[in-house]
Amino acid sequence: MSYISNTDNERKEMLAAIGVDRIEDLFAPVPEAVRLKRLLNLPGPSDELALLRHCEKMAALNKDISSSLSFLGAGIYDHFRPAIIEVLVERGEFLTSYTPYQPEMSQGMLQVLYEYQTLICALTGMDIANASMYDGATALAEAAMMTTDITNRDEVVVLSTVHPHYRQVLQTYLHWAQFVYKEVAPNLEAISAALSERTACVVLQQPDFLGYVASDIANTIEIVHAVGALAVTIVDPISLGILCTPADVGADIAVGEGQGLGISPGYGGPLLGFFACRKEYTRYLPGRIVGATTDQLGRRGYTMTLRTREQDIRREKATSNICTNQTLLALAATIYLCALGKNGLRKVAELVIRKAHYAREALCSIPDITDPFPGRPFFKEFVIQLPIPAQDVCDKLLEKGIMGGLPLQPYYPELGNALLVCVTETKTREQIDRYAETLQSVVTEMTAYAK
Repeated sequence: MSYISNTDNERKEMLAAIGVDRIEDLFAPVPEAVRLKRLLNLPGPSDELALLRHCEKMAALNKDISSSLSFLGAGIYDHFRPAIIEVLVERGEFLTSYTPYQPEMSQGMLQVLYEYQTLICALTGMDIANASMYDGATALAEAAMMTTDITNRDEVVVLSTVHPHYRQVLQTYLHWAQFVYKEVAPNLEAISAALSERTACVVLQQPDFLGYVASDIANTIEIVHAVGALAVTIVDPISLGILCTPADVGADIAVGEGQGLGISPGYGGPLLGFFACRKEYTRYLPGRIVGATTDQLGRRGYTMTLRTREQDIRREKATSNICTNQTLLALAATIYLCALGKNGLRKVAELVIRKAHYAREALCSIPDITDPFPGRPFFKEFVIQLPIPAQDVCDKLLEKGIMGGLPLQPYYPELGNALLVCVTETKTREQIDRYAETLQSVVTEMTAYAK
């Protein structure tokens, strides 16, 4: 949005319209004792060229995926974004994420949301999806809260291989709602021991935070259902181009982070949570649902079908307090999925698997670097064990223009010097080889220095 300063005459007109003589009069309600009685400590005015250079200098301090080779993942991913996304998302008609309260004025956006819901259902195999959530972590928290309403139970069991940040957000929600949070190891024995008549749901992630794909998830969900609890799965939408859907393995609710669907991984966001479930739970679904209908002339139209928010109905009847959501990003995800199509999404998933496995072999062939989970299937992320602290290695790699991955010691101390590495379809063989060669050089140098 362009900024045009107010002229002296415009300021006079505005002050006259509100009935005061000076701008200072606007601050009359502020007590004298707390007013700042000096000018702000700001630099003087700058010409446009100098200001541009100053901003460029500050921006150059950032390390981003356009100037560095990134093998970071852990929830935010560098997937290819077709140019058509930016072209369509930037159209003026779409530049708001606010609720389309007047359907007759918002048919374009409502149709996009309807198609987004349809695509999420197709991806997950579920019956119904809402019109987006804030991000994957809050989508999970909303799902867990939803299961406590459905089952009238107060315990949520979470596998320790669920994303640590998701677990933190979930704990925050459950603590203040006075529900019980249980964290268990990712094996059938531990899960079975944690279940009881108080269990509302079990939360699983596929692939899990470490990137690995569980082969027994359907068996786990059967055990969960046997005690009357529900299964909530967190899924990577790109992986669904090739892996079983949540519905295939018997999940009741599917949530996840949609950033990989055509959204740039910038400064920790923006993000897009998706949420889908079985149709019998429609009335418990948080957020909003867009439906298709016909008008008086028999023409197809779109409108809000369910809005069970505290703004729209009595607060105690609301399913959630989620407000303005990520509509613009849902539009980006819709364009991405439509541009790729079913076959395109599968091709992306296949490329990811092939390149990630090539990278794992290349990195684990380096002396003193091992695979702590040999033989476990994975999608685009995997763990390698380094002979020296992973954070120190990553700092050295960054000096050489490579983001090497995520050190896991802060999240899983028992894994020691483990490093989580992510490889997507955007990486070439040459880039992976460069990473392996640089990593070997750094590890050799640092190991020798340590001795």
